[in-house]
Amino acid sequence: MLKNETAISSMTNKTVSDVRKNAGHSVWKKIKPYAFVAPALSIFLIFSIYPAFRIIDLSLYQWNLVSPAKDFVGFQNYVNLFHDPEFFETLRNTILYTVLTVGLSLSLSLFLAIYLKNDTRVNRFLQRLIFSPYIVSLASISFLWLWLMNSDVGFLNYIISLFGIGKVDWLGNPHVALFSLVLISVWKTAGYNTLIVLASLQVIPKHLYEAAALDHANQWRTFRKITLPMISPTLFFITIVDIISSFKVFETIQIMTDGGPQNATNTLVFAIYEYGFKFYKIGYASSIGVVLLVIISIFTILYFRGLASKVHYQ
Repeated sequence: MLKNETAISSMTNKTVSDVRKNAGHSVWKKIKPYAFVAPALSIFLIFSIYPAFRIIDLSLYQWNLVSPAKDFVGFQNYVNLFHDPEFFETLRNTILYTVLTVGLSLSLSLFLAIYLKNDTRVNRFLQRLIFSPYIVSLASISFLWLWLMNSDVGFLNYIISLFGIGKVDWLGNPHVALFSLVLISVWKTAGYNTLIVLASLQVIPKHLYEAAALDHANQWRTFRKITLPMISPTLFFITIVDIISSFKVFETIQIMTDGGPQNATNTLVFAIYEYGFKFYKIGYASSIGVVLLVIISIFTILYFRGLASKVHYQ
């Protein structure tokens, strides 16, 4: 009798232990994904979401960054901003820079990727060559191009002089300076974009091209019906990344033109820097930051809704 009671008690304790163990395992199984995501989510909230709300809050104040006192002015910073002709010129520069940079970089990358698609020794060397500018810091690139675009002793003017073309003030002419910065940006980013597109081209099933050849499809029709749809997710990704990157251009402008000449190369991010850390108008600079945030958000949403449906996913 005593042995039976002992056995029953032991079984009961074991059952209770198993239930607790299973319950603990079940709880951990539920919170395990959140535990793994928590570090990255915390970094995202601290360094992305919080600053966004903070900049919205600061845009409602007048503050010089030095004094602890902040004067609440409501939407007055936005009123001043939208009555400032220089802001609209800066906005135009930013949009023009973005459109030209993204369009030219994407087109050039697609052309180079198709040209370098075959796996040969020469193509491998050219891939490394065109990718090398991407790994160089923007500060180094800016100083390099300052010399190349020097109006007196620059290498670019020497090259065009061989064709009988006069000197061009690449960075001092307000009608040319912004396009010069676009050239630098395309030169730096085209190599990276090319390798991304090239990787996408190399995974397209060969039987699709064989079927097109049997149907006597020409190269343009093959590209339009097979190549372009198959790499559309890659092109979509590159476009989004390049748009956001172009809207945030800063280093080359600060080093090479300082927003000039005649405000011709001033962009929204550089304007934020100037008003915030040169003129100490933190509220006004924050209002420009909010406008930039809204523009990028609207542009991204419209782009996703307009073109995401046309992207071909395997």
